[in-house]
Formats: sequence, C-alpha cells, structure tokens
Amino acid sequence: MALRRTLVLGCLALFVAWTGVGGQKKKEMVLSEKVSQLMEWASKRSVIRLNGDKFRRLVKAPPRNYSVIVMFTALQPHRQCVVCKQADEEYQILANSWRYSTAFTNRVFFAMVDFDEGSDVFQMLNMNSAPTFINFPTKGKPKRGDTYELQVRGFAAEQLARWVADRTDVNIRVIRPPNYAGPLMLGLLLAVIGGLVYLRRSNLDFLYNKTGWSFVALCFVLAMTSGQMWNHIRGPPYAHKNPHNGQVNYIHGSSQAQFVAETHIVLLFNAGVTLGMVLLHEAATSDIEVGKRKIMCVAGIGLVVLFFSWLLSIFRSKYHGYPYSFLMS
Repeated sequence: MALRRTLVLGCLALFVAWTGVGGQKKKEMVLSEKVSQLMEWASKRSVIRLNGDKFRRLVKAPPRNYSVIVMFTALQPHRQCVVCKQADEEYQILANSWRYSTAFTNRVFFAMVDFDEGSDVFQMLNMNSAPTFINFPTKGKPKRGDTYELQVRGFAAEQLARWVADRTDVNIRVIRPPNYAGPLMLGLLLAVIGGLVYLRRSNLDFLYNKTGWSFVALCFVLAMTSGQMWNHIRGPPYAHKNPHNGQVNYIHGSSQAQFVAETHIVLLFNAGVTLGMVLLHEAATSDIEVGKRKIMCVAGIGLVVLFFSWLLSIFRSKYHGYPYSFLMS
C-alpha cells in the first residue's frame, strides 16, 4: 500500500510539473505572438487602430509584458468632435517621436479606439466622453493615475510624454515636424515695419507717438493677463462639447485649467473694463463740451460695471464657494 501510494503521488507530481511547464510554454508562445503582431502593426503606423476584438485580445487579456497607451476618441466627421481632432494631432506627434527614436522598444505601444469602430469597448469601460487617454500597464488593471487628466494638463504632446514617463518609466523626446508659419509671419511683419519706416523716413515722428505705443503695450498686457501664454504651454482644447446633450462649454469648471475660448472671453471682458476706465479718465480730464463728457462718464461707468460683473461671475464659476458677486451670480 505504501509503495502504491508513493507511485500515485509521484505520478501526480510529474503530471502537475508537466502541465505547469506546458502552460508556461503556452503563455510564452501567446505572448510572443501578441508582441510580434503589435510590432508588425507599429512598423506600419505609429498609432495602432483597435476594434473591440483586438482590444480585448491584445490589451485586456493576459499575458502581457508591455504597456499600451490607448486614446479613446470619436474622429468621424458626423461626431463633430473638434477636440478629438486636435488631440489626435498631438497624439500622433508623440507616437511618431517614440516610433522613430533610437530608444524604441516593445515596452510601450500607442493605440487608438474610435467610437464608431469599437463602441462595445466604450460600453465595457463605462466611458461616456472623448477624447480620453488611458495607460494599460504590464500587469493588473489601470489605476487612477493611469487615466490622463486632459482637462487639467491639456493634450500637448509634451504633457502626454511626461505622463507616459510617469506611468511607464519610458522617456520620450518629442520631436515636432518643422513649422515655417511662425518665421514667415515674423519675417512678413518685419518687412512691413521696415517698409513703413522707409516710406516715412523723412518724418519719423510716429515712432514717438505715445498713444500708439500705449495701445501696443495695452494689447500685450491684455494678451498675457488673459492666459495666452498658458495656452501656448499647455495646449488646452478650444472648448468642450458634452457627448450626451451636445452642449458646448466655453468656461472650464475648475480653477486648475482653462479653455482657449475662455481666454478670449476674459481678454474681451478685460478690454471692456479698460475701455470704461479710459472713458472715465477722458471725461475727467478732457476740454470737450460738458454734455459729451457726461455721456463719456456714464458710458465708462456702464462698461466697468457690466464687464467687471461678468469677470466676477466667471471667477465664481471656477472657484466654487467664492462668496462675493456683483449684479450677476
């Protein structure tokens, strides 16, 4: 009996060991096939397009020793998602920078799921907005930090690269294609200025015009105080369209982010307050008729009150709990 028991246990141990080795080999074969497939697709296009079946097989299902950055988007024209197209351009720049870098490996792949090609994936992940960036790590499910905070950080390729480095330890040096529009516009502006100076070389009094220089300085101040530099650095979307009701939001609801349209609105309101203050100053110091000065004074007060009220209402909508308001809540 003891000998029979020993033989049975030995056979069971051999069977378990054999099945374990066979299972490990099978996993390695499956993993090798998945990596080979992804590498083949990545060699053809930097961003791999996935439908529901490909997403479940290559991204969700184990085994996996690679990370996949997936952009969930809606690029079809009838979806009218302007932000999706803008984010896709930056995402393509990031993926191309990784694909054509000397450090490219199979540690990270960039993929995309379009709503019209993989609506079942959106339903599976309970996703109701686009664009959304999620990192699917080598092991386990995505954590909270694996979802990119688009509304806070914007979708500029450089910001996405920092997030990818934080989640995957893969550093990507973003290389943008050359853009000659800026140098051309600067050259054209310098040519126009040089031409005006040459044409009026006999009378350069306009260079000492205080009003002209004041206007230029004021335009610069309005542009900077409205957040244009923040837009240039972060690359936020112009606005946000709710995919459920189609409502377009031009003001971001958080104090940590903003839309491009929001900076334009703030610039306009600041300009209105500034114009009101200029009218009040002119009404108090100019030598024109008293009636016209009264009109200028009333118009100035109206502009300051109206546009300052709007500015304060925007501030209240972004800084929730701010107790003060003026005319408008």
